[in-house]
Amino acid sequence: MYLSHFSLTHFPFERTLHSDELFASSSAAEARVRLNHLVELRGIGLLTGEVGSGKTTVCRQLGATLHPGLHRLFYVPLSTGNVMDMYKAIAWQLGLPIERNRASAYRAIHTEVCRLATECRIHPVLVIDEAQHLRNDVLEDLRLLTNYDMDSQPRLCLLLVGLSELRRRLAMSVHESLAQRVVVRFHLSGLARDELKSYVEHRLRLAGTSLPLFEPGALEALYQATHGLPRKVNRVAHYALSAAALAKAKQLTAEHVQCAVEEVQ
Repeated sequence: MYLSHFSLTHFPFERTLHSDELFASSSAAEARVRLNHLVELRGIGLLTGEVGSGKTTVCRQLGATLHPGLHRLFYVPLSTGNVMDMYKAIAWQLGLPIERNRASAYRAIHTEVCRLATECRIHPVLVIDEAQHLRNDVLEDLRLLTNYDMDSQPRLCLLLVGLSELRRRLAMSVHESLAQRVVVRFHLSGLARDELKSYVEHRLRLAGTSLPLFEPGALEALYQATHGLPRKVNRVAHYALSAAALAKAKQLTAEHVQCAVEEVQ
């Protein structure tokens, strides 16, 4: 495709980056600060953002920075299913056998969380992704999982991750008890307009070039087409590089970006 044309070592906008290679946008940096505070509080947190805003990436970074001797992150992507499906997914992450009924599953998970906290001095961080799709009873049981004896310290940190719809769900009266327990809320936005150039240059530099391949007009067109959402930026930029290579251009213009936008739609 365009690797040889631009002398790149790999496709700059296709590869999943390691946590230490990720670009630190202002919104993502603030999200990490908020989530680290949540882990310290061992409470319930809410991370929302549009599709492709980088929520999962922020969660990956959180897991990579947690001290393994103090915390352990369990990532559960739940989008559908009933309460038992939720318990099975969490039990699997914790390495527990699957229980046959709801009460037994709850007790097993509750006991394991207590064991990790008291015997191992490790506090679990449970991340539930795609939480906007969860049924009301599943959300309620997740709240119950964070309940411990009144005289004990919090032992389970719960992070609910999802689209903006999740905030609206928790504002409903049926979820008042859960909403009142949320101690950290953050909405992750995309790259700011003045961050896009640095982001693109960062990805290109990791792929072996420091040349300014994107003209200013191309960067503006890229921002207009993607609103700075990283996943969209990556997709459009990838196809824009292909369009420029086919045209044997040394730099990308707004026209190349527009060709990419038409191709990915």
